[in-house]
Amino acid sequence: MSEGDEGQIKGVRGVKSAARTVALLELLAARGDRPARLDELATELGVPRSSMYQLLQTLVDCRWVRTDVTGSLYGIGIRALLAGTSYLDTDRRVRVIRPYLDEASDALGETIHLARFDDPDVVYLATRESHEYVRTISRVGRRVPAHAGALGKALLAERSNAELSLPAEPFTALTDNTHTDRASLLADLEQVRERGYSIEHEETVPGIAGFGFALRYDAPAIDAISCSVPLARLTVDHESRIVSVMREVQSKIETLLAPSSGAPDWR
Repeated sequence: MSEGDEGQIKGVRGVKSAARTVALLELLAARGDRPARLDELATELGVPRSSMYQLLQTLVDCRWVRTDVTGSLYGIGIRALLAGTSYLDTDRRVRVIRPYLDEASDALGETIHLARFDDPDVVYLATRESHEYVRTISRVGRRVPAHAGALGKALLAERSNAELSLPAEPFTALTDNTHTDRASLLADLEQVRERGYSIEHEETVPGIAGFGFALRYDAPAIDAISCSVPLARLTVDHESRIVSVMREVQSKIETLLAPSSGAPDWR
């Protein structure tokens, strides 16, 4: 990138203050229930302490960031929830797919997910919890590295190996079974392409298996659905039933959301 092009995205010069604000909000969101101090945030983002303080106070006033009674700890604010909820409520695809998540959940009694590819991760957009006592751990808005788990592998397999922008090795490991190198991941993705869906065994959560199905109303697909099931309940017959039901639901969703005019094609 030349000096004149630095800070530009698709021909538009980036606004430094906006980029800094987004980076701060994403950092606070990623920390979850671990609030941060001013010095931590300034150091992490490489911003002068005085500038970070001014930015934080502005966002606290707007309720995008919250602080404790001492004013020394900072976390993501309620306005971020409102923005995230709006994203889900205004996404036509999510609205269309939700009833089919219910259908799969009712038929299988297991946890069903909808997620979207946000390179290098997948983000959970909707979840239907298992009817059984033993459940998987999930929540809308959760981010998981695409190389780890059924949803991400189903979506990565929709792209050629040359198109994959994989992280530096070793990849982040969520469990002992997570792929941590390119060779093993690519071998798995080839099996996904041949099979038509992905399988994981304890790659994201110990004791949990998953089956992922890309939704091919985009090319390459950016959305996928999955079924998560505790290994203790995963018999051969149950696995066959899961694949059958999920393939049927996949087909119904793809038929309804085939490309058509009249709705924005979000990217």
